[in-house]
This record gives sequence, structure tokens and C-alpha cells, in this order.
Amino acid sequence: MDMETMLSYDWGAMAPEFIILGTAVLLSILDLFAPKQFNRRSLAWLALTGILLAFVALLGLMGQESVSILHDTFQLDSFAVAFKIILLIGAALVILLAHSYDPPDGINEYRGEFNYLFLAALLGAMVMASSGDLITLFVGLELLSISSYILAGMRKKNVQSNEAAMKYVVNGGISTAITLFGMSYLYGLSGTTNLKEISAGMTGIFDSQFQYLFGLAFFMILVGLSFKIASAPFHMWAPDVYQGAPTPVTAFLSVISKTAGFAIIYRILIGLYITAAGDSMGAFTFLEKNQVYLAFLAGITMIIGNIIALRQRNIKRLFAFSSIAQAGYVLVAVATLGGGTFLFDAVWFYLMAYIFMNLGAFAVIQLVTEQSETEDVSGFAGLYKRSPSLAVLMAIFLLSLAGIPGTAGFIGKLNIILGSVTAEPGQYVLASIMMGTTVISYVYYFGIMTQMFFRPSNLKGAFKVPAGISIVLAVCAAGTILFGIMPSLAFDFLHTNIGDFADFFAR
Repeated sequence: MDMETMLSYDWGAMAPEFIILGTAVLLSILDLFAPKQFNRRSLAWLALTGILLAFVALLGLMGQESVSILHDTFQLDSFAVAFKIILLIGAALVILLAHSYDPPDGINEYRGEFNYLFLAALLGAMVMASSGDLITLFVGLELLSISSYILAGMRKKNVQSNEAAMKYVVNGGISTAITLFGMSYLYGLSGTTNLKEISAGMTGIFDSQFQYLFGLAFFMILVGLSFKIASAPFHMWAPDVYQGAPTPVTAFLSVISKTAGFAIIYRILIGLYITAAGDSMGAFTFLEKNQVYLAFLAGITMIIGNIIALRQRNIKRLFAFSSIAQAGYVLVAVATLGGGTFLFDAVWFYLMAYIFMNLGAFAVIQLVTEQSETEDVSGFAGLYKRSPSLAVLMAIFLLSLAGIPGTAGFIGKLNIILGSVTAEPGQYVLASIMMGTTVISYVYYFGIMTQMFFRPSNLKGAFKVPAGISIVLAVCAAGTILFGIMPSLAFDFLHTNIGDFADFFAR
């Protein structure tokens, strides 16, 4: 590629990615050359500044026409902008949690590594959201995955953290291999790695054996990505990893990594296999014929996540199964293919609401587990008497996760249920499973509230709330309540400033 071609690209479309990359490089240099006595905790503020600058740059790109550069390997469309907003907001909140994180076994000597590895993972997630090519998509996926493996084992002297990292590496390697094998079929059949060209190639193929191989690629990619979002029955790694990883990393995996996983699912599975249907298979024919598999994946994920959560005593394992169940709720919208852009909006809103309610809950979990020195649910006993404000905030987040009216979680679930029953054909069984498992989730969510408000505690004294956690709690509570009372604010912002995702479905 000559210099004239390089300069002809609209590099401004990658401004947020360049800012995150530059911040990560700067943090790595500072961490490498700073003296040992330098307090690396302060580097978190530099990382936060980079994230906020990237967010400002992203806001400046909203409302523009879709941009495709580097031979369509990088796309800035409404889909990418919408998902990057979620990723950057979630990343800013997680970095505040990490700044306040101070476990007994300590990670102070690794705080510099944590910050730039975290930004590297965020960069990978952002690249995934904008990828228009299998190669760039896979590079983004691996940048996210490899950084996450290291972050999960950041507490190097903690046995559980080491175990979590090892299990994550093994399961992540398996999922990557399966995903890459499916991608290799797409490349072998189409002769290209570009998603647009693969879509065009699939449209012109009438041979049933070729269609069979495209279907095989679909299932391999679906299985590989199911590991990434921790959907059943490929969820076995999540409880151990969530329990052993540092709490900010657990929060990161539960929201940002999961959001990136759904972004890649839409990019490859929905975007490719819907837009590529064309005359050879008929619009939506392939996915309609295999819709039952997506529906089964969603249903079994909701059932397993919620039922196994009932038996958990460790709060981080409980939230691991809660996260599995939440992935099942989003998969209901993915499985309801006829909903079009309406369910696309519902997925975006639910993931945004999930950022606020789940990270808010993890902020309280981090505070309580550190100061009570236990991860058992009983550590929340008497929280209302020790710190009424913390108990009330935790109750708000739990009510939202449970889908109680007046919260963002309720609006998110309602949109998905309405979309699933009004689609053609209506997914009434999935909607029923979603409502039934939501009721089951009340048991373990309200069980935590019972501990906070009705159980005595042997510990006394109010909690010391660091500034970073205070900011996270305030932002998450405001988002959870505001989007629950006035959800139109989020949808109006989405449609007015970002678009209706028509450019994605027209791809």
C-alpha cells in the first residue's frame, strides 16, 4: 500500500481506537521506567483520562455517514458507534473500581500492568465492534481474550486467581480454535475474508453441498462464540473464573467482554447470514430453518443460569450464574430474527442497562468482600444497619437485575419479551421461559436483600467508601433509575444521534 493510498483514508474514523492505543503505550512506558517507589495506583487516572477522551472523540463521530477504510476491514457505522458507547462507559466505570481495589494479598506491584492490559482488552473489543473482515475481527477477539487471561490471574500469589487464569486460558483456547475453524470454512468457500464479499459469494451459491458447508461454519462459529458470552452449555468456565479473578476483572468480564461477544455475534452470524441469504436461500431462510438452535441456546442458558444460582453461597459465583442468565435474555432477542431493528434497539438498551445495574452491584460487592474479608453471601448480613445508603443502592441494582418495574432492567426485559411475541413467527415459548426464569431469579436476588435488611451482623462500624467507588455507585444508580423511569431518553439518543441501524442491515 503506497503513501498516497494511506493518506486517502479517513483516519478520523479510528480516532477513539488511536487514543486508547496511545494511552496504553504511554502507560506501559511509564510503568517500565518509573521507579519502584512510584505509586502506580495513580496511573488509573491516566487510563481514565484516555477512555474519556476516546468517548469524546466517539461523540464527535456520531451522526456522520458510514465510513469504511482499509479495504472495508474497518467500518464505522451506527452499529459500531452504538456498541462502542457501551464499551467505553463500562470501561470508565471498571477502571474506577480497579483504582479502589485493594485486596489483602495485594496487586499494588502490578497496577501498572493492569491498566495497560485493561486498555488493550478494551481496544480489542472496540476493533471487534468495527470489524468488516474476518482477520481484523479475529485480531480484535484475540487482543481482548489474551489480555483477559492475564488480567484474570493478576493476583499472582493467590491460588484461586491462578486457577481462574488457567481454566480461562484452556477454555478460551478451545473456543478460539472452534471459532477460527468455522471462519476458515467461510474463507475456503468464498475465497475472501471480507464480510461483504463473503455475503455476496454466499448469495450466488446454489449448490446444496456448499450451503451445507456454510451452515457447518455457522454452527462452529456459534459454538465458539457461545464460550465467549458464557452461554449454556458452554458456560462451565465462568463460575470458577469469576470467583478467582480480581473483582474489577470479574466486573469487566461480566459486562464489557460479554458486550463485545454479542457485537461479534451480530457482525458475523446475524449480519452475514441474514444479508447473505439473497435469492439462493431466500431472505432469512437459513436462519429461520435453524432458528430452533438459537432458541434452544437461549432457553437452556436462562434455565441453567437461574436454577444453579439458587444453590450458590459465594457472591461472585452467584453473579457468575446471574451473568449467564442475563446472556440468555439477550439471546432471546438474537433468536427472534423477525424483530429487525426493533430488537436491535432492545439488545442495545438491555446491554446499556446491564452495564449500570451489574457494575453498580459489583461496586458494592467489592466494598463488602474487602472489608468483611469474606465472599460468602452472609457477608452482606446487617449491611442496612452498618451503611444504609449502600444497602439501598445495592437493593436498587438487585431489583433492576430481577426486572422489577421502575428500573432499567424491567424496561430491558419488557422490550425483549414484547419483541419476541410480536415477531413473525412469535417466540411464545422463549418469552414464557424468560418470564418464568425471571421469577426464579427473585429467590437469589431477594435472598441477598434478606441478608442486608433482616439478618444481624457480628461486625460493626460504617464502611469506608473510596472516591472511585462513590462515583461508580452514583453513576450506576442514576442510570438504573433514570432509564427505568424515562427509557425514551436512551432510545431518543440512539435514534437521533446514532441512527436506526439501517446501514447495518443493508450491508
